[in-house]
Amino acid sequence: MSNDQTLVSDVMSTALVTISPDATLVEAAARMREHDINALLVPSTEIAIVTSTDVLDAVARELDPAEVSVGDVMTRSVETVTPDLRLTEAAAMMENFGFSHLPVVDDDLVGMVSSTDITAQLS
Repeated sequence: MSNDQTLVSDVMSTALVTISPDATLVEAAARMREHDINALLVPSTEIAIVTSTDVLDAVARELDPAEVSVGDVMTRSVETVTPDLRLTEAAAMMENFGFSHLPVVDDDLVGMVSSTDITAQLS
């Protein structure tokens, strides 16, 4: 399949790793390290995400990661993509909005696509 025809479903991760909005940033960082990933989905009334950058930003602001909750720093109402979207379009969204992760939704959460996934496929 040529890169122009590659779909999000061809490269997305389907093992969804989540964390509670009540968890601390220390817990979030530990879960990311355990799974060797840079973002966690946060189950709430809307799709939310916490990234390693969110954790680093909190530390840089001298917030105590053992006291600050995921809910305090997570991104709410994140942009999503469908599994049948062309990978080049997902890459353009990431570039335009400055995202490095996009949850993949097909009636329900079905995966996550990262800029690393896209770079590996398109290079």
